[in-house]
Amino acid sequence: MKLAVVKESRAGEDRVAIVPEVAAKLAKSGIEVVVESGAGAAARFSDEEYHKAGATVVPDAATALSGASISARVQPPSTEEVAALPKGVSLVSFLQPVAASDTVKALAGIGATVYSLDLLPRISRAQSMDALSSQATVAGYRAGLSAAEHLAKFFPMFMTAAGTVPPAKVLVMGAGVAGLQAIATARRLGAVVRAYDVRAAAKEEVQSLGAKFVELDLETQDGAGGYAKEQSAEYLAKQQELLAAEVAASDVVITTAQIPGRRAPVLVTAAMVEGMSEGAVIVDMAADSGGNCELSVPGEDVVAHGVTVVGLTNPPASMPTHASFLYARNIANFLDLLVKDGELSPDFDDEIVAGTCVVRAGTVVHGPTAEALGLSMPTATRPSVTPPGDAATPDAGTQSKETGS
Repeated sequence: MKLAVVKESRAGEDRVAIVPEVAAKLAKSGIEVVVESGAGAAARFSDEEYHKAGATVVPDAATALSGASISARVQPPSTEEVAALPKGVSLVSFLQPVAASDTVKALAGIGATVYSLDLLPRISRAQSMDALSSQATVAGYRAGLSAAEHLAKFFPMFMTAAGTVPPAKVLVMGAGVAGLQAIATARRLGAVVRAYDVRAAAKEEVQSLGAKFVELDLETQDGAGGYAKEQSAEYLAKQQELLAAEVAASDVVITTAQIPGRRAPVLVTAAMVEGMSEGAVIVDMAADSGGNCELSVPGEDVVAHGVTVVGLTNPPASMPTHASFLYARNIANFLDLLVKDGELSPDFDDEIVAGTCVVRAGTVVHGPTAEALGLSMPTATRPSVTPPGDAATPDAGTQSKETGS
């Protein structure tokens, strides 16, 4: 079986789907790993490292893909790239299929079988394949560092002969994987951290990291599987009103709420930004999907009323070495379910395989995607499993259709 790894084409994407260490593991299991030259360069993995790991390095994507049974990617291919894929190929990536319906349609047109890791069922057996969580860990860490970099103050308290410098006050909105890592990073840097989440279950996790949990006079929104329920417009408006004082009292606000395939919820309004102190910082991890802050601009630092609003875009890609390492491990663990004795042999009765499958041999089998494309979904192709894509991410605190990465 041939596994193709090509350069990521999306602007700013420096990760690679398979790293040399994982390539060596796959090669030992009988999988031929073929890597496009330079695919790992941005993540600091050289062609020579892939060669030493037992992978075959080829000069271009076309050669890598020729005869491939499966292709592993981070981001979904463009419709133009789909045209270059072998007929009937299998693909594993972060597809976000509802948002990438044109790509899904093109993949179905070549008879592909497509697995999207953002649809991984939230069960204990799938934890080693949970690429959403691994990349959210990187994103949360990066957000904490970005906050410290932009704040014109120390994060820790300093006691000096010239006087005592108080610690920075950090508020993290959303205590999912990314939020918890942001909390831990800010705490390691010495800040005093408070965190808010609509789920009562998040309180213990926040406190375990040494942060204080913000409790508002609102009904908690715990849903199935550890996710939050969808909230009404009235609830969100009341939430903003009650959070205004917390935001105003903070030197740094880090927001983590994302709803892949839909616009991110606005948690910090322009009026709330105006109420913050001069020099305060907001790090918006949802800038790519519209932003949790009303003033966010993706990839830019906006200064309004003396407050810097950092619109983080694809934060895991800014730390591509370890982000790629973790993602490649997730891919390898997922491939264990697809490959038997060196041959591609997926078991569609397995809830993980079926739960992540978007297209099967050219037929769209993911309900929301089929609906977006105006297709009827075959009733016998999907198990009665609810993947995380049909519930809210812990970071979001609102209903999600698929997260991010």
